[in-house]
Amino acid sequence: MLFLSNRGAPDGYHNMHGYSGHTFKLVKADGTFVYTQIHVRADGGFKTLDNQTASRLASENPDYGIQSLFETIENGKFPCWTVYVQITTPEQAEAFRYNILDLTKVWPHKEYPLREIGKLVLNENPKNYFAEIEQAAFSPSHLVPYIEATADPVLQSRLFSYPDTHRHRLGANYQQLPVNAPLVPVANFQRDGPATYVSQGNRPNYQSTIQPINFRGMEGTLDSAARAKREKHECFIGGAYRDLSEVTELDFEQPRVLWRKVWNDTDREHYVQNVACHFGNVKSKEIKARQLAIWAAVDQSLSDRIAKAIGEPTVKPLQVKPASQAVKFKL
Repeated sequence: MLFLSNRGAPDGYHNMHGYSGHTFKLVKADGTFVYTQIHVRADGGFKTLDNQTASRLASENPDYGIQSLFETIENGKFPCWTVYVQITTPEQAEAFRYNILDLTKVWPHKEYPLREIGKLVLNENPKNYFAEIEQAAFSPSHLVPYIEATADPVLQSRLFSYPDTHRHRLGANYQQLPVNAPLVPVANFQRDGPATYVSQGNRPNYQSTIQPINFRGMEGTLDSAARAKREKHECFIGGAYRDLSEVTELDFEQPRVLWRKVWNDTDREHYVQNVACHFGNVKSKEIKARQLAIWAAVDQSLSDRIAKAIGEPTVKPLQVKPASQAVKFKL
């Protein structure tokens, strides 16, 4: 619903907000942690294009987003975002209504307020687009010390799939490319192979007592009580795949709020129009009916308006388990 709303067509990359989507951990030196969601909010506000303007630009200037970002930086109007985090403790996560590892859910700001931690400013354009942009390799597995991945099943898959894609696209030593390499050289066990730029000399590719690698890790250790609490919590995160493997009424609550309370009449009308432009081209009557039933589970009026826009009969809501019967892993 967000993607096919006006938010799905930002007026340039510098006029949009961003967020991690996935839940990560912020870890202390003693091994204790909190869960976090990371947000970057454009200081100039979130500006969008309507469907007609976006469609026109797609044919007239498909690089509109890149061009407008480049020219904004070139003119010295450096785009700036304020960075926030939402945090929750493992105990709060276990008691929360939703599974905090669910990529499709947002954490309510009322319960988990945004906490400002810094700024992100783009103040320089690339000199060589291929070297600095097309060879860039981002992955959620590229984490600095004290930020760790969680058991979010989609995040876990991306920890492996993104680096695999980079190796296929850029080569086995893609992390040695200047755009991907750390400013301060590091030693690791990845050696040789095609396109080796930094050979690490005669350093062995194993943990050696002669030339040891000093790992930057946790300085402290958990006490027995904290360790027991964390081990108990591992049962909770181990059950994440069960929480996220079925559709229940919980999955429709946030889209329903978006439709009924967050959007105004103009937003709703634009969404229906945007959906109809694409959904009307679906050939299968069965697929149309099934998808309309999903929209009806969000709100019957939403489904009816889309059905009318594409000339299809109205359908009843998809029947799913009530929230009270959702599989919620209990300790």
